Amino acid sequence: MGKKRNGKRKLMRYLSIALLIIFLLTGAFLLLELWEKRQGNFPEQEPQDTAIEYNGDKYVINESVESFLIMGLDKFEDAIDNESYNNNQQADFLMLLVFDNEEKKCTAIHLNRDTMVDMNILGVAGQKVGTVYKQLALAHTYGNGKDVSCRNTADAVSGLLNGVKVNHYLSITMDAVPVLNDLLGGVEVTVLDDFTGIDDSLKKGETVTLHGEQALTYVRTRYGLEDSSNSTRMVRQKQYLNAIYDKAMLRIEEDDEFVVEASVKLADYIVSDRSVNQLQELTKKLSQYELTEIDSIEGNSKVKNGLMEFYPDADSVDEFVFDLFYKKK
Repeated sequence: MGKKRNGKRKLMRYLSIALLIIFLLTGAFLLLELWEKRQGNFPEQEPQDTAIEYNGDKYVINESVESFLIMGLDKFEDAIDNESYNNNQQADFLMLLVFDNEEKKCTAIHLNRDTMVDMNILGVAGQKVGTVYKQLALAHTYGNGKDVSCRNTADAVSGLLNGVKVNHYLSITMDAVPVLNDLLGGVEVTVLDDFTGIDDSLKKGETVTLHGEQALTYVRTRYGLEDSSNSTRMVRQKQYLNAIYDKAMLRIEEDDEFVVEASVKLADYIVSDRSVNQLQELTKKLSQYELTEIDSIEGNSKVKNGLMEFYPDADSVDEFVFDLFYKKK
C-alpha cells in the first residue's frame, strides 16, 4: 500500500502500551459511573448501504469492523469547565485502533494532530451550529471538554476517513504522563532531539532516565526545537511508548498490586464512552487478535500563518479506508 511499516516487535510494543493504559484504567471507571453514562448530543450516523467503486472493484462497508479512538489531551484535567461549550484542551496524540471481528485482527493508525480537517462548531447545548477547517487537534476544543468534545473529535476523524464511523473513544490528559512515569520509577530513553534552552539535561544522543515533568516535556515539546514539526514529535512519542511498555511489563510481573494502584492514580485523567465491562472485553479481544500493523497517513506539512498544517494525501486516505473498513462485494 505504499505505507511505511514497523517491525513486528516494535509494533506490538507500541500498540500494547496504549492498550496497557486502557487496561490500567478499567478499574478507574468504577469511580466514574457518571462519565460512562453520558453519551453527548450526537446522532448516530446513517449506515452506508450502497456499493462504492474503487480501483475497478465494487466495495461495501465491512459490518464486522469497529474502531476505537485514543486521544492524549494537552491541558490539565482541572482546567475543564463542564458547563462551557468550548474548552482549551487539544488532542496532541491521536491513535485509531481498527478491529476486524471476523478476521480477528487489529490495526493501529497514528494520526497527525496537525491534519487539516472539517470539524463541527458546537453551541451551548452541544448541538452543531456550523463547521470550520482546522487542525484535527482542535476538534476537542469544541464542546464540554469531556464526552461531547471526544465525540466531536471522533466525528472529525470520521470526516477525514471519508465518512466511515468512529465507534468509540478514550481520552487521557497528558498530565497523566508524569504520574504513570513516576509510578514506574522513571523511564529510560536515548534523547532524540536537542532540548537546549528548554531542559538542558536532555542532551541529544545521551541516555537519560526521565522523571516527573521531564517525561511530559520529552513527549510534548516541539516549539523551540530545531525541527518543530509534529512528525518529529511523533517519533519521540513512539520511542517513549516502547520504553514505558518495557518498564510497565517488568513492574506488573514484580508487583501484583500495580494495576490497582495505577488505576486509582489515573482515574481523574480519563473520559470514555465505554463501561468497565466493555473495556475489559476490549482487552480480551486484544489478547486474542492478531496485531497486524501500525501506520500513519501520508501527506505534506507546511507552515501557514505561523502554524504547522498537515495535508493528507487523498490516495493514502482511500487506501486506508478501503483496506480497513470495506470489503469487496
